[in-house]
Amino acid sequence: MRRHFNVACAALALWGIAGSATAQSPAPAKTVLVVGDSLSAEYGLRRGSGWVALLEQRLVEQKRPWRVVNASISGDTTSGGRSRLPALLNQHKPAVVVIELGGNDALRGLPLEMTEQNLRAMAQAARAAGARVLVVGMQVPPNYGAAYTQRFADTFAQVARTEKAELVPFLLKGVADAADPLALFQNDRIHPNEQAQPTLLANVWPNLQKLLK
Repeated sequence: MRRHFNVACAALALWGIAGSATAQSPAPAKTVLVVGDSLSAEYGLRRGSGWVALLEQRLVEQKRPWRVVNASISGDTTSGGRSRLPALLNQHKPAVVVIELGGNDALRGLPLEMTEQNLRAMAQAARAAGARVLVVGMQVPPNYGAAYTQRFADTFAQVARTEKAELVPFLLKGVADAADPLALFQNDRIHPNEQAQPTLLANVWPNLQKLLK
């Protein structure tokens, strides 16, 4: 009888240890999903040097329980992102979605109304899936005309406001408007170089950090 009692006690003790370990195990990592174009896809850059990779490094260094999924594709438009998003939401179940699209819409001369509709639809789909949303704004050079330039910049702010999303007004702030901007761009004068990537992250981080709950 004593032997059976000792075995039972040992079993309970082991169960208690296992239960304690389970209770103290860290929470599973939440996901930040970045849906963007070449500015987020490390176009022309050394792998791991883009702002999205730097974001992941920062989260690891700060021991935050987050992982980053970079679903950015060079050349993508808001239409492409809108069509890809449902599958990405289903696959990754993100808690935060970063939408960095729209620049290629302007380069292709696509209607601003369509860009706004696509961004709005993406924000709505992300929110319906339970994710918080960060809209990353872009601006176009003044040679597009003052009226178009202002309307384009306002599109991102309007979407963020109506869809209750956080907003980065201009991803390339401090890069495209730097004293010597060519020093921060690759030879194509379109894509920021590796030196500029920490600035891009600095532009995104304050607003993204609000969503990392």
